Amino acid sequence: MKTKRYIIVLLFFTSFVLAQNSIEHFLIPSDTLNKSRLKTVVISESVIGAATLVGLNQVWYADYPRSNFHFINDNAEWLQMDKMGHVFSSYHLGSFGANALKWSGASRKSQLIYGSTLGLAFMTTVEVFDGYSANWGASTGDVLANVSGTALYVSQELAWKEQRIVPKFSFHTTPYASARPEVLGSSLQEQILKDYNGQTYWLSANIYSFAKSSKIPKWLNVAVGYGAEGMITGNDAFVNTIFLPESKRYRQFYLSLDVDLTKIETKSHFVKTILTIFNSIKIPAPTFEIKGNGGSKMHLIYF
Repeated sequence: MKTKRYIIVLLFFTSFVLAQNSIEHFLIPSDTLNKSRLKTVVISESVIGAATLVGLNQVWYADYPRSNFHFINDNAEWLQMDKMGHVFSSYHLGSFGANALKWSGASRKSQLIYGSTLGLAFMTTVEVFDGYSANWGASTGDVLANVSGTALYVSQELAWKEQRIVPKFSFHTTPYASARPEVLGSSLQEQILKDYNGQTYWLSANIYSFAKSSKIPKWLNVAVGYGAEGMITGNDAFVNTIFLPESKRYRQFYLSLDVDLTKIETKSHFVKTILTIFNSIKIPAPTFEIKGNGGSKMHLIYF
């Protein structure tokens, strides 16, 4: 009986090792253009992008009236937290697009032209959807934020051939969501996306990349963050038209330490991929906060 168990364990371990080696080999970027991989990247991004837009249209826009294409000025809403989200999204979608082409062996020029603009293309399409919706409208502020996120990635590649400054995201729950759950989210998953009071957007800079000192850990970052609080509606003007608890909105500015997960040394391409994915999230750390309504606060650990 024990022998059978040992054989089963051995077979399972062998299968696991073979599968891991297969994944590891698959994730190694190609040194030269691999047309099969390039085809996989193009088809995958096209299918996923199209499916996402179709789903977004059905879930978000289908139940609302259409209109002629139009622009709106929403730059004063949510203390620009939504614009920070556009910068973050366009940057990381562009980073994904560039890395996908790098994996296929495409040239650096192609990575910048066709890969890093993936976020800009996708977010611009969403903006067009907004423009044809009577309930919303295309936003020049959103477009500028999308361009800024893409420019942040491309400019660093051109200047340093690496990403020294990375936009990151963190979130904590707030009591404001319960006051208007249909807008700010009724569940944790919804609140992460909708409750701007709990969101913080960061620019995390790798210290070693700028200082090049052997005394500085290569993974150590310093991060500056931006958040806002006291927001139940997008604009104070709406508070007088609907029954809501009184709120006083204000900006928040943060200074904290962080970790660049991509700078953690490992020979495993699987681990590198996982670290790259999670490098968009700010690591909880001691944080100094300056409140826009006056005062400051030191957080032992801030999310």
